[in-house]
Formats: sequence, structure tokens, C-alpha cells
Amino acid sequence: MAPGDPIAEQQPSVGEAFDVVLKPVSRGDLDDPLSDIRIDENLFAIGRAEPPFDESPPDAVAQLSRRHARIFIEHGHVYIADLGSKNGTAVNGTPVRDVPARVRDGDEISFGNRLAYRVQFAPRKRRTIPPKPVTVTLVPQHEDRGLLPIDVVQFPFLVSKTDETFARYRAEYPHQVNYVSRRHAHVFVKGGAPFVEDLGSTNGTFVNGHRITEHAVELKNGDTLAFGGTHFAYRVQVHGDESESTLTQMAAASSAKDQIHDEHDSDKTTFVGSAHSFLDIFCIDQTAPADEVNEDAHAAEHAPHAGDGKKRGKLTLFIAELGKAFAADDRRGARRTRVIAACVLAALVAVGVALFYGGAPERHAKSLMASGDYTRAATFTDGYLKTHPDDARFVSMNTEAVLKSNVPRWLGALRNGDYRNAETILAQMDSLSEHNTDVRSLLDELRWIGKLERFVMGRGGPDAPIRMYADEARIDEILKHWDADASGHQRDLDRIAGYVPEFREPYALALSHLRKLQSDDSVYLAAIDRLNASIVNSLASDDLDSVDSTLKEYAEKYPRLGGLDRIRADADAYANVKHAMNEPSLAPLALALKKTSFSTPPFQQRFTQMSASQLPPPDVLAQYAAVSNAWGNGDSARAIDGLHKFPQGTWSPTVQKEIAHKQSVAAQFADLQRARGSKQYEDALLSFYETLDLQADGYFAKAVAPEMSALKTKAAARVQALMNQAQALWTQYRTNGGIGGSQRLESGISDTFRTQARLLSDAQEAAARGMRISRQVNADAGKWTALVSEIDNEVDLQRRSLQDLRMVLEPALLQSKLALIKGAGGEARRAP
Repeated sequence: MAPGDPIAEQQPSVGEAFDVVLKPVSRGDLDDPLSDIRIDENLFAIGRAEPPFDESPPDAVAQLSRRHARIFIEHGHVYIADLGSKNGTAVNGTPVRDVPARVRDGDEISFGNRLAYRVQFAPRKRRTIPPKPVTVTLVPQHEDRGLLPIDVVQFPFLVSKTDETFARYRAEYPHQVNYVSRRHAHVFVKGGAPFVEDLGSTNGTFVNGHRITEHAVELKNGDTLAFGGTHFAYRVQVHGDESESTLTQMAAASSAKDQIHDEHDSDKTTFVGSAHSFLDIFCIDQTAPADEVNEDAHAAEHAPHAGDGKKRGKLTLFIAELGKAFAADDRRGARRTRVIAACVLAALVAVGVALFYGGAPERHAKSLMASGDYTRAATFTDGYLKTHPDDARFVSMNTEAVLKSNVPRWLGALRNGDYRNAETILAQMDSLSEHNTDVRSLLDELRWIGKLERFVMGRGGPDAPIRMYADEARIDEILKHWDADASGHQRDLDRIAGYVPEFREPYALALSHLRKLQSDDSVYLAAIDRLNASIVNSLASDDLDSVDSTLKEYAEKYPRLGGLDRIRADADAYANVKHAMNEPSLAPLALALKKTSFSTPPFQQRFTQMSASQLPPPDVLAQYAAVSNAWGNGDSARAIDGLHKFPQGTWSPTVQKEIAHKQSVAAQFADLQRARGSKQYEDALLSFYETLDLQADGYFAKAVAPEMSALKTKAAARVQALMNQAQALWTQYRTNGGIGGSQRLESGISDTFRTQARLLSDAQEAAARGMRISRQVNADAGKWTALVSEIDNEVDLQRRSLQDLRMVLEPALLQSKLALIKGAGGEARRAP
């Protein structure tokens, strides 16, 4: 109901019978406004020639087709189906296409763009005289064709070549069966009378020889009804008077407590005791194969007429003959006849009861489905399939029940982001279809959509960054599943949507997310592959500068590429390890290895390779920890002896440097103690302190710290001298013109390159020593910061420039030039 509309009637309560009221909604200026339409039947036809539209203003119904749509009530819900109309049908602006759409109280339905109604549900008005129950018997007009009578006691009844009612004749009359469409016609009750409506069949439906078109036609006793031509032609018997005592109604009365099985007595009569679904009747099957055309039916446009005579059926004749026998004049003969007749009737009843109860499982399943109790229907049909796995009827019902009972719940969990609950619901669906292989592929599709949505929404939506080394495997898994059989997956998903129409919207959303991932795969995942290969190559050549420049390039070119910060962090950690490997002590390396871990595959793989061939193994690091502990406690002899006992390996040169350093420190410290009180003591103390690594040589630095505090003025003078030396060397280097590209490209090491490299490295060494002393004594060295920065930047520039020539220079030559740029800087240069 639209806001502001008056409340015409009290709304019906749950479970109460109700009428559907259509209230016109203005769509332009109409001279003659339309009236309300009250629908008090379960099926209502909408068309230009259908009442009340046939009496509406022509302008108002101009966009209605002759067979436009149908509104029907089923299982307490209201639906609307479009019949392929020219201008379309919509509910709240959403077009109704192949599958009927559910209509709720307050919805707006429109036909074309001018005719629209607001839907209201109102309690059903009581009928003064309830209609009598109606059944219809279709008696074959041609007894020589072996057709069985059709007794319809539940409506609507769908005429279909796929239904056993007609499909049973396929082997004997294949063409005649193919003249009947999959959705050919349906028989329904309106106002207490049976009607037949053609559903757009290929070969037509005929009443008394006339083909029916737009309108449903009421069926009356004695009418001739034919489907697809003259073969399936029947004489109509309508039963609505309780005084009739046909065997059909006797059977119907005896089974009033239960539904009549579709084939109560397959040898004599086809009983249609379970109603078909309007949802199936008005669901357009676009994939159905074309029907075979009956040229005779199209040429003649009529079926056999009712005037051919009404022959009594075999069952009627049999009952009549029994009546004559009971009325025989001869008492003995009559008695024998009555006994024989009783035996025959008893046998018939026994056969009927056996067939009736033999069909009880199917009746029960259909009853559960009709009442909407899909969970119990799924449980029941799966139990039946355990012992009858090939029963196609139960397979179909189980598939439908499993989907209808659980897919709406699964969709709700998916919308709420409750993926754990969604997986639980799928597990329940597995249990409900344990013996139904038909539903397996459908559940696989739901699992795939669950994985897709969990991945897409879990990382922030379809436009969220693609996280390098995190998302590639998930995207690849999702796409591989779809690409393996895209058309098959789409058929299965369409099939689910056919059972559960509300699945269509999330299905379309999932396909949208899929297309986005396919685009990301072709752009971003391809870029990730190239970036990963570049990083691997750079690490193989220890060219970390190129890693940094490559990351900057990819960050600018691919804005949605995530995870680059992890690579940068790993590159910094790797650089620290490489730097520590070149230190004259194992202490920085041991510390770096203790703190370092890598999170990206290229660096993890490279670190594994280094650990196997270049880095000290865990037992060597444990041995070094004992050495560090002894040195930190001032036990220099034990520390040096421990280093001498180290096993040989790639770390051996570093161990030898550390032995030399520790021996030098221990010797200088001993000399310093002997020189205490002499004139050379202060100079020796400053020289000794300069050689210390305050972190690794902490014991010795702490031992002389009080005396160093007293020498702050003298230490400042030493800093000044060292920084003046660095300034002079740096000025000379720049005056000579620095190191140019031609010198870096030389196939050897020229005197010019060697001289300039030594000036630059000595300047850096002097500046570093001066800054180290100033930090050790807390002297102010701020005025030298710019000089140190200039020298360090030039060293970095020259090293990077040489690294860029790694494809041109011989590796040994490149390393020699890099060593000169860095400077010797060993113990010989730092010792007094």
C-alpha cells in the first residue's frame, strides 16, 4: 500500500483465506478512471479481452496483450506470471520474465508503462453457497487406440508430454506424444466449474473441434476435448452432483483421508489425485526443444466433434451388466451371479488397495511439497531414495525440497557475512540429499559462490587492493573452478535460480565479482608475476637498489597492488643481514639473525639459500654466544680462545678479523694499565677509546668511562683534528673532479681511480672516527653533520653507479673497485 492510501479493509490474519484487491495507480490522465478489481479465485486472467479489462477505456488497456499475464494464489502466497506479453509485466519496477514473481501486500504491479495497480490483501468474503467439489473424467473417444480414461480429482491439472499420463504412450505413438507440448494446457476450477486454457502450445487445444486461443473455455458434460490433434481426444464427464455413483467417485470417496495416487489402476484408469503447481504451469522453459508440428491439426484447425456419439466406457458397461445379472429372474442364477460379482469386486478392491498403498510414499511426499514443508519433504524423499536410488520422481522432489528449504537460509547467512553458518547450512543440505547424486553439482556451485563472496567481501569488496603473496592462490582457485566448465556451472546456477527465484540477485552479483577477478587476474596477477621474477633476479645478484626502484615503479603503475610494504620491510631486513655479514665481527650478524624474519617468498627462499651456504649454522651461533658472554665479562683470554676453536666456514674471515680486533683491544688495555700516570697516558687512552665498539666492547668502554669524562676537552680537540682531516681530503677529492663515469667503466683500475677512491674513503673514515669520538664523550659535533652527509652521499652514489655496471664489468673487477670506494678501514688504520 502506498503511503497515504486509506485502509479499506482489515488485513487478513496468518492462515486466513484472503482476496487480492488491485487498486489503480495513476499513470497519466485518463478520461474514465479505472475501478478496483477484487480477485476471489485462485487464478485470475489479465488480458485486453478478459473481464473487467474488456470494458475498460481503450486508452487505459492499450498496452495490454490479449494473453498478457496471470495472477494466482498457491500455498498461501500470491504470484504473477507474464505470458510473453509485448509490453511486459513488472513488480515494483522489476520485470517479470520466465519465472513467476511473488507479490506481497503493498507491492505495485504494472502492465506496460501506463497501467498499474497497488496490491492489497483483504479477508475473503464468505460465500453464501459453497461450490460443490468438482471432478472431471476424460473418456477416450477412440477405444481402439489403447488410451486410458483420465480421472482428475485435484486441480490444476497440467497437460504435458513429459507427464506419465501421456508419456506412457511414447513407445507406441511417438509422433502423437510429441504433438503435445511440455506445457500444453491446464484444466482448473473457477466458480465451481472446470475450465481449460491453452498455454501457447504448438499444435493447439480443441474443444468441440474448435481451437481455443486467448480465453479459457468452460468444460461441460459431453464436450469433446483434444490435445495436439485428433489422437488424444476425450469426451468430458463433469462430476459435481453427489447423486452420481460412478466407480470413480466411489474410489474418491473411499480415499478422502489421503490423496489419490496418480496411477491408481494403471490397467483401466489414470487417476490424477495430486494437483500440479501453477508455478510450474506458468514458468516458461526457454531451453525446451521445439515440439513436433502436427500438419493435420494446423490444416484442419479442429478436433473430433462431440456429435460423434457418446459411447459408454468399458467400466460403465461392466457395471450395467452386473446390474442386469443382479436382476436375473432365476434365483439360483442370480445368486451365483451375485457371488461371482462379489468375488470380482473383492478382487478389484484388493488390487486397488494394493496400488493405492503402493503409491502412498509419493502421495505423502507430494503432500509435504504442496504444503510447503520442504525440510520434511527432503528428509522423507532422501530416505526413500536410499532403497530406490533410480526413482526419477523422488530425485526431482528431493532436489527441489533441499534447495527450497535451505537456499533462502543460506542466502541470509551470506548477506550477513556469517560464512561459518553458511557452511553449516550446506552441510545440512548434504545430509538431506545423501542418496541424491543429482543435487551434488548444485551444492558445489553454492560452495563456490560462498568461497567467492567470502574472499571478495573479506578483503574489502571487489575494488579492494590485490595483496601480493596473499591473494594469488585464492583467486587462482576460484577462477580455475569456473573455467573448468563455465557453461556447465552457469546451467547449474540457472537451475538453482529456477527453484529459488530470490537466488537470482546474489547469483548476478557473484558473476559480477567473478568478472572483476578475471580482470584482476589478467592485469594485477600478471604484474605480480613480473615483479616477483624481478625481485628474485635482484636478490640473486645482491642488487637491493634495483629492488627499491622496482617497487616504486609498480606502486605508481598499479595503485591497487597491495603488500609492497611487506616486501620493503623484508628488503630492509635483508640489507641489514648483508651489512652485518661484512662487519669485522660476528656480533652484528648474530644480533641481526636473532631479530630477523622474512614474510615474502623471494626473501624467504633467498635466506634459506644463504643459511645453507653463507650464514653460520645454529651450533656456531650458540658457540659464539659463549664467546660474547666471556668478552662482555672482561674474560678476553677465554673469548679469544673460543674464537680460535671455531669450525671453518664462510664466516672464517670475519672470525679472523674479530680475533685480531679482540687481541688488539686486550693488548692496548694491558698497555694502558701499564702507562697509567705517564705523560703518554691521556693520548693512549684517547687512541684506545677510539678503537672500541661501544656495543661489542662494552666492558672495556665502561672500564675507562670515568677517565674519558675528564678528557672531554682533549677529546674535542681530537674530534676537531679528525674532522679537519676529513674536510681537507673531501676538498681535494672535489677539486680533482670526483670519480666520473669513464673511470668507473675502465676495464682495469687506473691510478686516477685509485687516487680518487682513496681520497673519498679516507675522508669518510676520518669523518666517521671523529663522529664516533664525539658520541663517546658526548661532545657537540653538530657543525660537522653536513660534511659527513656530503661524504656519505658521494660514497653511496659511487657504489650505486658501480652496481649499475654489473652487466658490463667483470665481477672481480667490480668487487675490487667497490672495495676501494669503501676504504680499508681495518684494525691497522684504527690502531694507535
